[in-house]
Amino acid sequence: MTLDPRVTPRANVTPTSAGWRLEIPAGAADAYRLAQLDNYRRRFPLDAPATLSLRCRVSGLLLPGTWGFGFWNDPFAVSFGLQGSARRLPALPNAAWFFHASTENHLSLRPAVEAAEHGIPGSGFMAQVFSSPRIPSLLLAPGLLALPFMFSKTFAKRARALAGKIVHEDGKGLGVDVTQWHEYRLRWEVDRVEFTLDGEKILETATSPQGPLGLVVWIDNQFASFPPDGKIKAGVQENPAPAWMEIEDVTCLIGG
Repeated sequence: MTLDPRVTPRANVTPTSAGWRLEIPAGAADAYRLAQLDNYRRRFPLDAPATLSLRCRVSGLLLPGTWGFGFWNDPFAVSFGLQGSARRLPALPNAAWFFHASTENHLSLRPAVEAAEHGIPGSGFMAQVFSSPRIPSLLLAPGLLALPFMFSKTFAKRARALAGKIVHEDGKGLGVDVTQWHEYRLRWEVDRVEFTLDGEKILETATSPQGPLGLVVWIDNQFASFPPDGKIKAGVQENPAPAWMEIEDVTCLIGG
């Protein structure tokens, strides 16, 4: 499988003997920094069943921003096909991945009590799944006109409650030293998703994303927070030192 690099200035994706090293430079909270590998420059090529396995380690336990790997539909991208990119309008999120989000993030749409009862974290290192219906993008595009109103807490809380009814999610926080090498495996099927860590099953859920999806591996310095109180925050974070992730033995099996 061919994976294409995407990097911001001074970030790097470097091949190693067994995989890749993705690194973003140190910097203030004044610019977005990204190092990414993916396979969806023109279209999303994957459907269930599919299995991703790899080994990974990162440079710190509490890195600013986000990093991870898995399958998703890049739901917030808007592109008009310029410079060879695919034409895309907004979509509802579909994803299954191992995901790390710094404490400034809150990326669960569940009500606070419900999220706590089900062990679904809003930040930290987690196995996570989002499943949304395939509503045509043209029907969602007018929602862009509502973005200015999202800074009203009352409007945002109502929008969040509606999104929580449409977007199904499941997840589990993982207490693991991510600076050490671990083996990760993600099995995506039509009606279930299974996550394993170092050969042990850590989460099996009937919540399964709707394809087609793309494979993504990334590290960046951004954050997004949509907590139950409706106070939306988003932006970029300072990373005082370069941040990196290394992946090895990457395989993505389709079917079977």
